[in-house]
Amino acid sequence: MTYVSLLAPMAAAAHEVGALLLATPRRAAAPADTMEELAAAYLALEAPAVAVMRRHLDALLPGVPWAEELHDEQSPNADPNASSSAGPIAGPCAGTSPGTSADSSTGPGATPDTAPAPQLPVEGDVWTVDVIDGAVQFMRDLPYFCVSLALVRDGEPVAAALHAPLLGETYLAAAGHGATRNGETITPSARTRLEAALVGTSHPPFAAGQPAAVAAAGRSLAAVLPAVGAVRNLGPTSWQIADTAAGRLDAFWEYGRDDANLLPGALVAREAGAVVSDTAGRPWQAGASGFLVAPRELHGQLLDLLNPPLAP
Repeated sequence: MTYVSLLAPMAAAAHEVGALLLATPRRAAAPADTMEELAAAYLALEAPAVAVMRRHLDALLPGVPWAEELHDEQSPNADPNASSSAGPIAGPCAGTSPGTSADSSTGPGATPDTAPAPQLPVEGDVWTVDVIDGAVQFMRDLPYFCVSLALVRDGEPVAAALHAPLLGETYLAAAGHGATRNGETITPSARTRLEAALVGTSHPPFAAGQPAAVAAAGRSLAAVLPAVGAVRNLGPTSWQIADTAAGRLDAFWEYGRDDANLLPGALVAREAGAVVSDTAGRPWQAGASGFLVAPRELHGQLLDLLNPPLAP
């Protein structure tokens, strides 16, 4: 099966999940006031969507695991008696289970900022799935959410689908075959100067677990904001990256590890012709501590802002 041939069934899965989400009442009579209440409310919303997605993906590529299952198996907090058949727990922000840090400590002295991300194997296939990227907004009846998924092979995304049901839009990309939105080829912004640019940013779920990323995000916002037309956080990370690939946003950056949300958008952006790197300018790979996507004309300018020269 080719990467391109995966896209139609992946899109069908995302569309069915999107239709289910649109039919789901989201606002509870009593709002969640604690993380435990938020997690419980999210899990109740997520479970039916996960079941639909699992049915599609298990039929498409039998035996391919979901990244969060691998994460749970390696987590020191994982319940060894828990079954993974219900699917991954993405958490109300994305990516991680509510009440746990975004990355598991895996060795002596490891911290949420230094521990390696365990969820992606070096070899083989794995799905990265977020059935509600932008779940916090979804739960507050805000329109900024999407369904996102990617097949990752040997650590690199090779097929991706993102669907925003309220917009009626779907981004698709396959390695070596370009990227589309609703069947039309997309390309990044042609802007060459930052002064009128619209730039997006976001943060990983449960950002308190990555304090270095929080500090870097603050410094970077202070550096970028005066140099551009506007900075926005428009909701789901994966969709903002895809919108950068399509030229709606001129660039997007984020600090912290957020693979589940970055991988689908990263493939869309690469296939559209945008430059995708970490915040030091190296080619982005899963597990990197920063992410930057922009058209080539703006990419270097943003790197200069994110990496100012050290004071003498």
